[in-house]
Amino acid sequence: MAIKNVLVVDDSTTDTHILSNMLTKNGYTVLTAVSGEEAIDKAKKEKPDLILMDIIMPGMSGFEATRTIAKDPETASIPIIICSTKGQETDKAWGLRQGAKDYIVKPISEKVLMEKIKGL
Repeated sequence: MAIKNVLVVDDSTTDTHILSNMLTKNGYTVLTAVSGEEAIDKAKKEKPDLILMDIIMPGMSGFEATRTIAKDPETASIPIIICSTKGQETDKAWGLRQGAKDYIVKPISEKVLMEKIKGL
């Protein structure tokens, strides 16, 4: 399946703007969410081809939202790449255990992001 629509989940308007610009410049359509709860809602309603998920957000964390999306039969087929400043190996391992397909540490390189997306 070709990835065209990407849901960017981040409570930082700066990070959302940077990721959105990288994605639109490379031909992707971007949806945004500012919380884990909104991410789950948009994943169900919009059915994006990919979700880029931050971890540290108010309310539900990105780990919780990733686990919820990955376990729901309605949204389980949507790949999730965690994009976080949390760069410890334990964070990466935990993110992948929650159902993420990959993990990128911020600041995100456009080249790395595009390679990861193409790798899916």
